[in-house]
Amino acid sequence: MVDIDYYEVLQIDREASFEEIKRAYRKLALKYHPDRNPGDKEAEERFKLINEAYQVLSDENKRALYDRYGKAGLEGENFQGFSHSSYEDIMDFFESVFGEAFGGGGFGRQRKNQEKYPLDLSIDLSITFAEALFGTKKEIEYEYKAPCQACKGTGAKDGRLSICPECHGRGQIYYRQGFMTFSQTCPRCGGSGESAQQKCGECGGSGYTLQKEKITIEIPEGIDNENRIRVQAKGNLSPSGLRGDLYITIHVQEDEHFVRYNDDIYMEVPVFFTKALLGESITIPTPRGERELKLHVGTKDKEQFVFKGEGFRNIHTGRRGNLIAQIKLIFPKKLNDEQRELLLKLQESFGVESTPHEEKFTSIFEKVKSWFKK
Repeated sequence: MVDIDYYEVLQIDREASFEEIKRAYRKLALKYHPDRNPGDKEAEERFKLINEAYQVLSDENKRALYDRYGKAGLEGENFQGFSHSSYEDIMDFFESVFGEAFGGGGFGRQRKNQEKYPLDLSIDLSITFAEALFGTKKEIEYEYKAPCQACKGTGAKDGRLSICPECHGRGQIYYRQGFMTFSQTCPRCGGSGESAQQKCGECGGSGYTLQKEKITIEIPEGIDNENRIRVQAKGNLSPSGLRGDLYITIHVQEDEHFVRYNDDIYMEVPVFFTKALLGESITIPTPRGERELKLHVGTKDKEQFVFKGEGFRNIHTGRRGNLIAQIKLIFPKKLNDEQRELLLKLQESFGVESTPHEEKFTSIFEKVKSWFKK
């Protein structure tokens, strides 16, 4: 048998009072409740263990045996925890402590007031490149689901529900295959255990209506494409009064002149070839204003110049990326006679420096000739 520290499971001291034990159990059981963690096997096992720990520590006799002998001391009391109990037994125990309002969901059966729609809501928001760079505030209008007032969110005419004839109120249907018993959510009532004899005329049986709302949100400086912003308690509204969260997925529009890569900004700077040859200074427009770019003599095509800290601010570290200006050399497409003559004179003024290919090609010519002498 693997011994378990029930005090550690409930995150309490060994001298904890009954009220402290109950508070700790309530907090953790609600956190790992199956309805709040659908499909999470780790949360399911944690929930079972939390209930097992509370069942022992809330009972004076069991707690005394456990304190003295550990879990092995409980064997004489025929206590095996929840490992050999049904999920329904776990839920029944949970409800016996806190009442039906907090329990009754997840495995053996679903809550009577099971939500008919997800409480969390997702929407998309498009912003400009500049808004992502500097941050902004946005007023957005969206629709959320709220319980139908006519049927009180039940989807049934006048809110009248009856026990589901398919699962007889359990929310699950069971079937046997050999010596194994399987269960699945009742397809008729969706696991609520109740069904409507007549659909609500206001909502068509959906149990909700769409409501409009306007809110203003803060877009942080440096937000990236596909990032999500969470706005608490602005999602869909349940019949019980709980409201989910609103998740806003940001889509950043592309810019005509600037490109983002991680936290850096890239821009292409067209430069006439004479300015690159002379190494002149030019003024370039950047997202944060004009900057002077000092070219060096013989600046190459696609050469990059870095302006540190001129990029996006990282929303996690706060550090800014860089602005990278990449040169694009521009050459004339046509020359008039005067321009051609001037360029020829310039070329001649460089002497052998203007014909580096001749010396290199001479050795290549000699090499190729030798191939044919063999």
